[in-house]
Amino acid sequence: MVKFIAEVSSNHHRNLERCLEFIDKAVEIGCYGVKFQLFKIEQLFAKEILDRSEIHRSRKQWELPVEFLPVLAERCRQGGIKFGCTPFYLDAVDELLPYVDFFKIASYELLWHELISKCATTKKSLIISTGMANIAEINAAVETVKLAGCDDLILLHCVSGYPVPVDQCNLAAIKTIRNSTGLSIGWSDHSVSPAVIYRAVHTWKADTIEFHLDLDEQGQEYASGHCWLPDQIAEVISVVRAGYLADGNGEKSPLAIEVSDRNWRADPGDGLRPIMSHRTE
Repeated sequence: MVKFIAEVSSNHHRNLERCLEFIDKAVEIGCYGVKFQLFKIEQLFAKEILDRSEIHRSRKQWELPVEFLPVLAERCRQGGIKFGCTPFYLDAVDELLPYVDFFKIASYELLWHELISKCATTKKSLIISTGMANIAEINAAVETVKLAGCDDLILLHCVSGYPVPVDQCNLAAIKTIRNSTGLSIGWSDHSVSPAVIYRAVHTWKADTIEFHLDLDEQGQEYASGHCWLPDQIAEVISVVRAGYLADGNGEKSPLAIEVSDRNWRADPGDGLRPIMSHRTE
């Protein structure tokens, strides 16, 4: 069964009650997990960028307060949902360790092997997004995880466009990454397209779907166009889950719904319906 993970990203407004509402909504729509981000802009952007860019300095208002972590973790446990977070500085791994069920490495940090290794040494589940990366870079990150002793790794094919057009999703790369690494591969969605998610799951066998969630079109990132609203993604999750009901057990034999019609097949003797033994009943 595919796992859906709701990415809160920077849509929380640094408001604890809003953060908890995200968790409750993720539980309600059937997610496996919910994920936040832990960053400090002084440890995210180079000083040269912050000195000259008011836009980047303003992201200070997007930071998740560390003191929220135990409350968020407890709410996830109460809801039966996994709590994950992306660390964007090394000490964030230590701050998150007592609380998270899984770590997530963002596409932009794929080359930072020190961060990957520190997450991997915790032995917690680890998810790595691969936006902008080539196979050599992905394999190097995977090797770093293995050397650190982590054997619970999921890779997400990702296209770092916000949003990404459907014709640039390149979902076939899921198979390429899987063949190269032998790992479980999912899709981190920035398309906000049901068709893309259905295709990723049913054609390319993505076993994890991460998506950006907003509650009310008021999140910091909603205007960029890559965030789903709860009702939109709930319908997609419902359809994907319903599709699994159609798989059956694979045995080819008459099913319960067919039994009553078996006698109404054409008789092999004269080609007429129903079969001969049923005509006088």
